[in-house]
Amino acid sequence: MHLSILESGTEEKRSRNSEWRRAVHSLRKSPLAVLGFVITGVLIVLAIFAPFLAPYSPTKMRLSERLSPPSSSHIFGTDDVGRDILSRVIYGSRISLRICTVVVGLTIGIGTILGVAAGYLGGWVDELIMRISDVFLAFPALILAMAIAAALGPSLDNVILAMVVIWWPRYARVARGQVLVLREIDYMVAAKAIGISGGRTFTHHILPNCISPILIQATLDLGEVLLTAATLSFIGFGAQPPTPEWGAMISLGRNYLRDNWWYATFPGLAILVTVMGFNLLGDAARDVLDPRLRRGP
Repeated sequence: MHLSILESGTEEKRSRNSEWRRAVHSLRKSPLAVLGFVITGVLIVLAIFAPFLAPYSPTKMRLSERLSPPSSSHIFGTDDVGRDILSRVIYGSRISLRICTVVVGLTIGIGTILGVAAGYLGGWVDELIMRISDVFLAFPALILAMAIAAALGPSLDNVILAMVVIWWPRYARVARGQVLVLREIDYMVAAKAIGISGGRTFTHHILPNCISPILIQATLDLGEVLLTAATLSFIGFGAQPPTPEWGAMISLGRNYLRDNWWYATFPGLAILVTVMGFNLLGDAARDVLDPRLRRGP
């Protein structure tokens, strides 16, 4: 019986590897998925090589060139103190990518650990973790983030902390639901019956099967994280001047929108394109990683 359990686990691992290969092949065939990857790739390149790609310093003021319209010397124009908007948009990609990776990375870690613990241990541990998550999910995410950021004080780091606090319950619920399903699968019940250790069960069966739904949730959340951070900066809770954050740039440019349209337009387009890229990436990940959508009839 022990041999059959090991063979079942080996067969499961081979099946999972085959599914990942099919997922990669499906991504290559989808034009929207490719577009999402391209947009995300451009964002990463801009963030990494911002000092080399930006034509000017993002914070240096040139009052003699203030509110200059788009031209050959300033492709996106300048702001109210003469800073080059293209350079600030490029450096803003670094801030946006940092926010998305830190928030999603921390919430995946915290939420997955708590969700797996709740589903695997059950009992009072499950009740405690789920009731705490219910408290956070009971409030609109943006309103709760505003309250936490206001209590901590306006800064980018406080916005990131506030978003981590409100985002982890999503991943906890996804991980818990997956664990509850896995607990009832035959080979999991058999493995527990013959005395296979909990650590081996966790690393070889539970965690690998939680990866796909968590990755789907993460890719779908990237755009929402970026929009929430930009919104908090727009209303003054996030990045403070002269930090070149897209939401803060739009907040400064709204006062000049009628006569100097470029001030707020280009940071807004940067948010639009980036969120669209993240959403396309998330949809593609959902289509290829969700077995119900992938296998079809």
